[in-house]
Amino acid sequence: MSVVHDSPEPFYRPTGTEVEIFANCHAQGLPVLLKGPTGAGKSRFVEHMAWRLRRPLVTVACHDDLSASDLTGRYLIKGAETVWLDGPLTQAVRNGAICYLDELVEARQDTIVVIHPLTDDRHVLPLDKTGELIEAAPGFLLVASYNPGYTRALKDLKPSTRQRFVTIDFDFPPPALEREIVMHEGGVNRAIAASLVEIGAKLRNLRAEGLVEGPGTRLLVSAARLIARGTSPIDACRVAIAGPLTDDPDLQGAIDDVIQALL
Repeated sequence: MSVVHDSPEPFYRPTGTEVEIFANCHAQGLPVLLKGPTGAGKSRFVEHMAWRLRRPLVTVACHDDLSASDLTGRYLIKGAETVWLDGPLTQAVRNGAICYLDELVEARQDTIVVIHPLTDDRHVLPLDKTGELIEAAPGFLLVASYNPGYTRALKDLKPSTRQRFVTIDFDFPPPALEREIVMHEGGVNRAIAASLVEIGAKLRNLRAEGLVEGPGTRLLVSAARLIARGTSPIDACRVAIAGPLTDDPDLQGAIDDVIQALL
């Protein structure tokens, strides 16, 4: 569990009314689903809001092997005793923290069902193994993220889960704001930031050519950080942007053409 309100303010620039909506959801105990592409700032937004609301933040990276016990807790052998160890979700519920389930769609359905009693008026977490019924402490908020670009027929959130959340849509920031982010986070000058943002915009249009998803702002910042440390701009873009996007030789060639043309 990280207590972010004692740390420096996480850098985040709003693109709409998301800060106000999130704060109102927290005040009303309404769970929040952040929906948008990879690298669009969802995780940073949660860090920023936890700092702004002065709440501890618990983050869980969801994946196919995540079990209900991984979220709620389990009994462990400690010496001659068997002791209960709270999982991250249980810790957040007890301590009134914000619990962020990153890429909730990647979790198994039987694991997702565990959160349902926390997303309605009950605001409770049943622990079957201990027999406890934990009421969420004041300040608790359940937040999840979701990337619609990767959903498939057999890998999507069920309506019974989605309709329990208030949804905030995320997209890549407008060019002027994205330049500011790349400059601040990447430590490069305005000209380099402008070139990287233009590269990002051009590559996002390659989805029509078969690219699954264009580069998020996170990748542009990674390239900027390499450039700030002395890596040549072309090499930085190849390893930080082109490499993570695809292994397809034709697409990599198209990406390299864009990089070469704009740098």
